[in-house]
Formats: sequence, C-alpha cells, structure tokens
Amino acid sequence: MREIVHIQAGQCGNQIGAKFWEVISDEHGIDPTGTYHGDSDLQLDRISVYYNEATGGKYVPRAILVDLEPGTMDSVRSGPFGQIFRPDNFVFGQSGAGNNWAKAASACRVSSSRTLWEEAPAPAWEPCSSARSERSTPTAS
Repeated sequence: MREIVHIQAGQCGNQIGAKFWEVISDEHGIDPTGTYHGDSDLQLDRISVYYNEATGGKYVPRAILVDLEPGTMDSVRSGPFGQIFRPDNFVFGQSGAGNNWAKAASACRVSSSRTLWEEAPAPAWEPCSSARSERSTPTAS
C-alpha cells in the first residue's frame, strides 16, 4: 500500500488543503479531534494512505503546511479541523509576500541557506513505508 504526504503551500494551497481534510475526514468517519466515529469497516480500509495513527487511536493527517507568514496557519488552526494537524507540521515564516511571487522567491533565497525539505518536520513522512529520502531508508516495494 502507498502513502501520500500532502504538501500545502501558500494561502491558496492551505485553504484548499484545509477543505480537502474536512472532506476526506468526513468520508473516513474521522471527527475534528482525529477520532474515528464511522459506521463502516470500509471507512478504515486504507486509511493509512492519508493518516498516521497516533496514540489513543487518533488519526493525524500526513501533511506539511507551508507559508511565508503565520496568518494562514492561524486560520487553518482555528478552522473546523484545525486541531487534527500535528503542531510541528506547520512551517511558516514571519513576513509574507503580499501575493507577489517574485518577492516570495527572493525572500526564500535570501533568508535561508537550507532547503524547505531540511527545515520541515520529519514526522509527516518518516512513518511512510514507501518514503525515499535522505531521512529514511528506502524499503522494498
């Protein structure tokens, strides 16, 4: 079985991503706290494609949320399913780009000598059995 790591970037990506997690959680019977309350075993079939199972039977989206400023992240956190995400899977800066791509690209190059991949928290993708990166050992598929 394959796992998916969602990378939600920018205001638009995070708004679409937040809605995606509302819909997929509803389809799988996952409530806003990450607890399964479904009524069919089919809902749990392949749930590990999108979620990691945490302690206490909670399901946590396998997602990295990225933005240059914290405002969008605050909106996602305060949304209906905002508490379902791991806090350390939010990657954000302190100054936005004002929807100006050139400003964002310049800010990212100047302010960081490390790549986003190096800065992002590992827990979202490390549990993936099919992860192939510098942080994990490839597994036979």
